[in-house]
Amino acid sequence: MSTAKPVAPCDFVVFGGTGDLAVRKLLPALYLRDRDGQLPATSRIIATSRAGLDIAGYRDKVRGELGRFVPDASLDDAIVARFLARLEYASIDFADADDWSELTDLLPADPGKIRVFYLACAPALFGPICTHLATHGLVDDQSRVVLEKPIGRDLASARAINDAVGAVFDESQIFRIDHYLGKESVQNLLVTRFANTFLEPLWNSSWVDHVQITVSESLGVGTRGGYYDNSGALRDMVQNHLLQVLCLVAMEPPTYVGRETVRDEKLKVLQALKPMTPDDVAHSTVAGQYTAGLAEGGAVLGYKDDAENVASRTETFVAIKADVRNWRWAGVPFYIRTGKRMERRSSEIVIQFKPVPHPMFPDSEGSNEPNKLVIQLQPNEGIRLHMTAKEPGPAGTRMRPVSLDLNYTEAFHRPSPDAYERLLMDVVQGNPTLFMRRDEVEAAWAWVEPILVGWQQSERGPRRYPAGTNGPTDATTLIERDGRTWHEGATP
Repeated sequence: MSTAKPVAPCDFVVFGGTGDLAVRKLLPALYLRDRDGQLPATSRIIATSRAGLDIAGYRDKVRGELGRFVPDASLDDAIVARFLARLEYASIDFADADDWSELTDLLPADPGKIRVFYLACAPALFGPICTHLATHGLVDDQSRVVLEKPIGRDLASARAINDAVGAVFDESQIFRIDHYLGKESVQNLLVTRFANTFLEPLWNSSWVDHVQITVSESLGVGTRGGYYDNSGALRDMVQNHLLQVLCLVAMEPPTYVGRETVRDEKLKVLQALKPMTPDDVAHSTVAGQYTAGLAEGGAVLGYKDDAENVASRTETFVAIKADVRNWRWAGVPFYIRTGKRMERRSSEIVIQFKPVPHPMFPDSEGSNEPNKLVIQLQPNEGIRLHMTAKEPGPAGTRMRPVSLDLNYTEAFHRPSPDAYERLLMDVVQGNPTLFMRRDEVEAAWAWVEPILVGWQQSERGPRRYPAGTNGPTDATTLIERDGRTWHEGATP
């Protein structure tokens, strides 16, 4: 049971309240915060959509969906009834300024109550929704707006969205969410680095050979084929999730972990990334697309069939070699990759240290591999430190790699909460530390955009890889021509 203190009374207004994100993530997270006593009695959740439901129909829908996305052990009839009583529903057309009466009736003037407007809808609607909120007098100093990714399709569209939202909300009221930053293991990355004196002196080019960041998914695009075919892995994963994780790995120690200090240091990393030239795009990036293969215990279709677009050039896999050009990381490559229909579901950070400078055991047997620190983000959050040890026995020195393991669930005797639980409460509390600032978003787009352009102009489409594998062979070549290999270890 959480010991978190209740937040201030608030109204959560979810635009897209019947959509996949709301049903699968937002409402279960709010239910669990309600279960743990973090939502005051007067807090409400107001869902809006064009589904045409009434409040009884919406509550019935949510009751059924909670059973799908909340563990049985966390469901309690009394708490479910209390949570459902918080729900309100307004059927509106977000883009029609004259169709907002149901929502305005539910939000009478209440200067002391925080309003969170969560835009779980298409980015093209972010600006119009914010404009209509202002027109109908629903925004005040206690309001916050949450923007889901992707914020735009490129730098120009991201700036246009930021301009439109910024015309209504102050930057301090805008929370650009990236759920990866809410994961316990990602937050623990800061603690691992800055609360343990033995690591930080080694966290630089003198000791680190290279860094790998991998986010692999065993699933395909599923029912999101239409959306995904207009996005792709570079926009969907690299521009936000992977670059944010890279920033936390590479950032300088802030003076203290505060509301703006962490975001200031992350921005410096993005600005230090070597810009991608056309030659870099050709030699340091790989785009891939899965074909039919074996996954999830059986035969699966290829991406073009899943997306229902036989001519699609949309990438489902990305591998990039990036360089952070600053004093700490000069000469240390960062290899990042992400893909769908991969061999396994895993998200991990690998800090590969340099080999020992001199072989001290010339007559030894076995393997003396360089040390590596593996931070597992999912599915089992934890940390594994790979070391070399002597195998027990009297006959000489036989070395073998071993590991020191920390599994968060086992260490703290409870599973990690979902990222949205933490992030939604941070929004109410007005804490922006784990959210992206406007300049971060635009700096990330500025670095990614040349890759998008280079791929669009290339005559060759994405490289094919069979479902259930670790991506195209070009990705293996990308890292092996530097004398390195992708880490494919088991989860801790």
